[in-house]
Amino acid sequence: MDQIELFDTKPLQKKQHIVNVASVPQRSPFRYAGGKTWLIPRIRQWLLKHGGLDKELIEPFTGGGIVSLTAAFESLVGQVTMVEKDEGVAAVWRIILEGDAEWLADAIRNFHLTPENARRAIEASNQSLRSLAFATIVKNRVNRGGILADGASFIKQGENGKGITSRWYPETLQKRILAIAQIRHKIKFIEGDGFEICEQNTHRRDTIYFIDPPYINAGRRLYRYSIINHKGLFELANKLEGDFLMSYDNTQEAQDLAEHHGFSTRSISMKNTHHAEKTELLIGRDLSWLLE
Repeated sequence: MDQIELFDTKPLQKKQHIVNVASVPQRSPFRYAGGKTWLIPRIRQWLLKHGGLDKELIEPFTGGGIVSLTAAFESLVGQVTMVEKDEGVAAVWRIILEGDAEWLADAIRNFHLTPENARRAIEASNQSLRSLAFATIVKNRVNRGGILADGASFIKQGENGKGITSRWYPETLQKRILAIAQIRHKIKFIEGDGFEICEQNTHRRDTIYFIDPPYINAGRRLYRYSIINHKGLFELANKLEGDFLMSYDNTQEAQDLAEHHGFSTRSISMKNTHHAEKTELLIGRDLSWLLE
């Protein structure tokens, strides 16, 4: 069983503890590049401090949506608004949250996954919203690393030589999709630009924001809409009257932008049993809750 080692690093200060990833509910139908399941224990800390049933959580770069889903399932806020620009990812959320979840769950459960059938499903993505949603799930599950960007390739060997079926769990996906549909009254989905949605809500003090934009360095390889105005995003965050938490790849550019706006930062490192290491930067106005 994999375990994740999370620790914060600041000059002359280090806090360390072990988080078992298996203890974090896997709620999303996506295996998302840059997903935040490993960060959920910290997200809960933040939401317990700044959330509440009188608050709305806006996630302007939803992607796999694990933060929004956790907040909704665990009633850590009163309302969740998920925003996503990628047409394929948006199609999945629209189908699940706008009344067609049972169809998608059944389509996945009854699909016979082979390389040929996967290609046919992906090639038929432009036929309807349903076909786009289904193709996106298939692509996400058969591509290496779950990458949805153009040019991503199918898994080759996979686990135990299972190839593209390595990450195809139809019964599990069916359960997750139907579970999300059961709480869709708590979630509003917007297909659009996260910048615009945040701009429209800057004055609201009853709103908090989890901002997880495409990585500065690796975003182009991972996402279709990877190029954003990072400087403009920090300027926008500075205008928000509600609290926010940003997650960034730990680059000098992100650190400099945070320092320029007077934001607090903390490096969060993850290490699994396969010795793969990942370091990200959490950014906010006040991160003292991390030490509580």
